[in-house]
Order: sequence, then C-alpha cells, then structure tokens
Amino acid sequence: MQRLKLFFFFFAFLILSCSQLEKAEDLITGLSEKERYKKEEDISDEIFEIWESRVEKALRDSIEIELPYSESGELKPRNFAIYSYEIYLMPGEVLDAQIETDTNSTLIFSSLYRKFSEENEGFEEIAVGKPEQRSLKFEIQEKGLYKLVLQPEIEANTAFTIKIQKNPAYLFPVLNGKNSDIGSYWGDMREGGKRDHKGIDIFAERGTPVIAATAGRVGFTGEKGLGGKQIWLRDSKRKLSLYYAHLDSIKPGLKRVQQGDTLGFVGNTGNARSTPPHLHFGIYKRRYGALDPLGFVYQTEELEEPKSEDEIVSRLKVISQKANFRNKPASNNSEILKTGNYGELLFVQGKTADWFHVRDSLDRSMFIHESLVQSAY
Repeated sequence: MQRLKLFFFFFAFLILSCSQLEKAEDLITGLSEKERYKKEEDISDEIFEIWESRVEKALRDSIEIELPYSESGELKPRNFAIYSYEIYLMPGEVLDAQIETDTNSTLIFSSLYRKFSEENEGFEEIAVGKPEQRSLKFEIQEKGLYKLVLQPEIEANTAFTIKIQKNPAYLFPVLNGKNSDIGSYWGDMREGGKRDHKGIDIFAERGTPVIAATAGRVGFTGEKGLGGKQIWLRDSKRKLSLYYAHLDSIKPGLKRVQQGDTLGFVGNTGNARSTPPHLHFGIYKRRYGALDPLGFVYQTEELEEPKSEDEIVSRLKVISQKANFRNKPASNNSEILKTGNYGELLFVQGKTADWFHVRDSLDRSMFIHESLVQSAY
C-alpha cells in the first residue's frame, strides 16, 4: 500500500512538472497568445493560417465608428469572422473595448493598432488584450487614427455584444463642471495672435471648488505671473505636471492629495482680472512642454444598452434597386463605399441601432441601413 501511494505521488508530481515545464518553455520561446492557443487546442497549420490571415484583411477594412459604440450578433464555428474599427483618439483618453458572450469560455483576441502617419497608410500594433478576458483597455499617448481589431476563436459559437467606449484619464477639475463650461480651448489665439493658449479655460461661479484631477503631490502654491494664484500638481504615475491658474484662493497646507480633493476655488487673478471667473487648466510634460488637456478631462457619453433583437439574422438580401453601403453607421458625415443592387446577398457581422454591419461577396466590411435589406431566408 505504501509503495502504491508513493507511485501515485510520483505520477502526480511528474504531470505537474511537465505542465510547468511547458509553460516555462512557452515563456522562453516567446510564444504569442495566438501561438499558445494553436498549441493548446492542437489546431492544424492549414486552419490556423486561414484564421490568422484574417487580421491582414481587417487591417485593410475601412469602417469608422464614433464612441460610445455597441454592436450585437452571433458567432458561428469556422466562419472566421473578424471585426475592425477605425477610431480617432486623443492623449488622455482611455479606450475600453469588451465583448460579452453567452459562454465564459469563449476566447476573443483583441489588438489595438496606430496609424503610422498621413503619408504612411500602414498600422503598427501597440497593445493586445487577454483573450480569456475578452477585453482591451489602453490609455492613449499620441493623437491620431487607431484601429481596433477583435477576432473570435475558431470554434466560437455564441451570441455576443461588442461594447467600445472611452473615458478621460482624469476627473473634471471643477466641481460639478460640464463640457459646456469650457469656453476656450488649446491653441486659441492670445494677445492678438502673439501667443497660443496652452490649456483650456473652464468657466464657473467665483468660489466654485477646484479639485485634484488625479492623485499626486502638490509642488507649488502661490501667486505669480500671468496665472495669478496658482497650483502645480505632480502626477508621478504619468510623469506630468497639472497647472491650475487664476484661483480666487488656495486651500492651505496642500502636500499630497487624492483624486477629488479640493485644492482651491475659482477666481480671476493674474491676467484674467478683466474676464469672468474661470479656471485655466494646463498639463505639462518635462522636455516636451505643454500638452492639450482636453482628452484627459472631457466627459464622454454613457454607453446605452443595445436593444435586444428577437431574431439574429445571419444572411441578408438587398431589397432596394440601389442601396448605399457606408463606412459609418450613419447617413450623414459618412462615405459611400459602394452602391449595391436588388437581390445582392450579404453576410451579417452584427447590428448597431438601425444599421447592419455586413460583408459582401468580395469580403468587404460595410454598414447598410435596415430599411434597405431583409432576411435572405
């Protein structure tokens, strides 16, 4: 009996050791999430190559969205669906993308790409999400055009809802302030064009509390120069300095503060004596200078829950003599990618509000309004 126990102990130890060795080998050889997925699921080279090649297709797609955005649909095994969305983003905005599925075991591979430049049409990958979490969250450092790519695992078989939104990295720096209170923006002319505005002006009643947009250390408080009574708050996490100017008064004894703490009160000291009370809010980065603070504090819309569809349609046909396919789910401010004809068959990727996200016979990703199509079954 003692020998039998020792045998089982040795066998369990051997299996555990092999599992740990495999994980260590993955780390040593630098396997990506997708390569590890291929290995663990024992996917054939041919199937994996087809699946992985879909990313190149997604990077060539050109549909655009504005945030917040939601889309619902159904994933089917081995249809190699892939979703890509172009989004313009600013520094200080935190992109948050999630796919909710009916099964917690479904893997969703997510990547965020940034366009190189206006001259170079290519995209570079800058962030990846964890496939088992079915999400990606990333704080933007540079303004520009980004592309979010979402790819379900090969055997995914579930209803889904995509939710994409953005949030500011900081709190709005004036208590109970709104976006509409911003009366002057980055780059506005000052002194007849002699200089540009290096921040934003948030107008409020005199004495309205000014709050810490983030946790940090107060580096300077006092009255000097154009800013009058001012506070400098250091954000060590991002290595940024936040500048609060034209205050009516400053709370004494400020050292280390938490997000939301009161720093002082809105006024019009310094060179703002001839203007209504407001907070001048700026952000500075060492060896770089002033940054546009708008993306860090601009409050975004809440994502509404998508309305549930009674039936998830997988195939559609065009019922109009001419049907415009667009790069955005909107009739205004969108580009017509092509005009379809009566009877054209379409594969449904998903649906957002009154628009279907579809692919045509040439595998092009587009939006079409629901009034122009019906189920092909």
